[in-house]
Amino acid sequence: MELKSPVSGVKGIGPKKTELLSRLKIHTIEDLLYFFPRKYEDRTRVWTIMEAPFDRDVLICGRVVSKKLPGNPYLKKAPMRVVVEDNTGAVELVFFNARYIAGQFQVGEEYTLFGKITLNKGKRQMAHPEFHRTGEKDDVRGILPVYPLTEGVSQHQMRSWQAAALPCAKDIEEWLPNHVVMTRHLCSPSYAVENIHFPQDARRVKESRYRLVFEELLVLQTGLFYIKKGRSSQSEGIIIPKTVSVQPFLDRLPFQLTEGQKKVWKEIEADLAAHKPMNRLVQGDVGSGKTAVAEIALFKAAKAGFQGVMMAPTELLAKQHLASLRRDLTPLGLRVEMLSSSTKAKERRQLLSALEQGEIHVLVGTHAIIQPDVKFHKLGLVITDEQHRFGVNQRALLTEKGQNPNVLVMTATPIPRTLAVILFGDLDISVINTMPAGRKPVKTHLRYNDSRGKVYDFVASQVAEGRQCYVVAPLIEESEALDCRSAEELFEEISAKYPKLRVALVHGAMKQQEKDSVMERFAAGGIDILVSTVVIEVGIDVANATVMVIENCERFGLAQLHQLRGRVGRSSLQSHCILICGKESEVSAKRNEIMVNSSDGFTIAEEDLKLRGPGEIFGTRQHGLPELNIADLVKHVDVLEEVKEVALDILEEDPYLRDGENQVLRDRVQKMFGENIQLQL
Repeated sequence: MELKSPVSGVKGIGPKKTELLSRLKIHTIEDLLYFFPRKYEDRTRVWTIMEAPFDRDVLICGRVVSKKLPGNPYLKKAPMRVVVEDNTGAVELVFFNARYIAGQFQVGEEYTLFGKITLNKGKRQMAHPEFHRTGEKDDVRGILPVYPLTEGVSQHQMRSWQAAALPCAKDIEEWLPNHVVMTRHLCSPSYAVENIHFPQDARRVKESRYRLVFEELLVLQTGLFYIKKGRSSQSEGIIIPKTVSVQPFLDRLPFQLTEGQKKVWKEIEADLAAHKPMNRLVQGDVGSGKTAVAEIALFKAAKAGFQGVMMAPTELLAKQHLASLRRDLTPLGLRVEMLSSSTKAKERRQLLSALEQGEIHVLVGTHAIIQPDVKFHKLGLVITDEQHRFGVNQRALLTEKGQNPNVLVMTATPIPRTLAVILFGDLDISVINTMPAGRKPVKTHLRYNDSRGKVYDFVASQVAEGRQCYVVAPLIEESEALDCRSAEELFEEISAKYPKLRVALVHGAMKQQEKDSVMERFAAGGIDILVSTVVIEVGIDVANATVMVIENCERFGLAQLHQLRGRVGRSSLQSHCILICGKESEVSAKRNEIMVNSSDGFTIAEEDLKLRGPGEIFGTRQHGLPELNIADLVKHVDVLEEVKEVALDILEEDPYLRDGENQVLRDRVQKMFGENIQLQL
């Protein structure tokens, strides 16, 4: 067997197992060896039966003194019982639906057992333990790896396959520059792979993990720097000189730009005037004024003779942008239109013709605007809103509709800077860190189920004062499996309790047209209380809405809670976010405390990252961030800082990774990023 040999060459891996392993992206022996354990079970200590702690996995040894099969072989659920004892006491092993196991236990023989001991009516029991005859080669003792598997592959099978493939690890050659290995005190890759699977002690795990994390993050960072460098060295972008004045637009604004908006606009204006295309991410909390900055950029592009386009994740949000852009740009002589999947065929043909002729200055739309037949006359600026809601390649498809147009990406989802650099490694990052004057911070209150009546009486009092309210539930309908409130249940409850109030329901299972209709009625003031699932997390801007009630808040992540809270507090009126907690755990208590005490989205994002990790918050696939096998962007941020220097040094000396010593790095970058990267030959 060799590293590049197919994994089917390992004994025990036939066609079915080969197919299952392909789901784990394991195709070759090398892929198998680079499929790492997620944790280890320390089975080095052997407990006596009477000293072994309850309710945690322990290793014991004992002699079989009896085994008892159910009297009726047709009663499948009747358990088989095996009594094992050592010199301190006895434990009963219980196996359900496992008559076939009976022949594997011999009275008088000693066995090594691994599992949890529980106390049942004063008797020690172990249900379905792992077991082997003591002293046999597949004894369950030692430090054993535990892998993240797919259905149909057991831990025992994966361990045996890894053990069979392990001799090939000696063929893994050092591929990092010698000075990097020496200065960073890295072990060899062959040592790392051998000891990550079957370590003899904790020190070897630590050494191995550091090496493997370092090289994985180096590959990631090199790829991201390469993409960014490639974009910055593209042929000349569209230049929009600083002499094109935006003063006519600023003069019409009914407010002064905040210091944060001014700072970010200066950065954008400098990008637009530069020779390379702009690739900038603008982050800002809900209500910080990102849209106003985007409108200035669109106005400037149009006045310079170019077209602009803004892509939003939902039709409702696109309509909201359309209304705002028409209000602000139409009086200045610019034509703004919208394209979505619901645009009628005749209207679409006319719109596409006008767009190609250059008669439309700004186009707003959903995914419909990346269709092949959408052609621009002279596209100069591309803006995507809530970028994290688009797929990997959609920004690129939109960008390709022009000759290196300037790109502005906006998000109201606060992303910690360390993670933003990774998630959007190809973008420069700006942050609007101030809020418009006159906005009052939303007051956040934590309440429990026994206060629900008072909470809804407060909601009713706010409606009586002419305000509107949101009520958010984690589920659409009732569930026997989950003890939490549903949107349908709340809609009926509130409608019955307050019959004079106009209550409406919206959730993700409704058709888009239905959802939009309800939300538009709410935005127009035709609904007092909108009961919803998280579909309203992003989408509507209703200045008159002053209360956000979130039921079973323990079922939401921090960033999501903050996004929901951002739906209120959109005017000078005092707004409230009321968290109703059902069952408070240690994590939810921490989350609630942060929400009540902080309104800073970036602080909240950092805390959410610590509590849940990046994969659960963002999902790597939708960001275009490659999946990592062993590195963790939160835990290993210090290693990430180390590899940045190394990646930059390598690319400075060998910009296209053409040198022989960088061939393995090049291959790994290509494999990690796949179609998202094109390394130049």
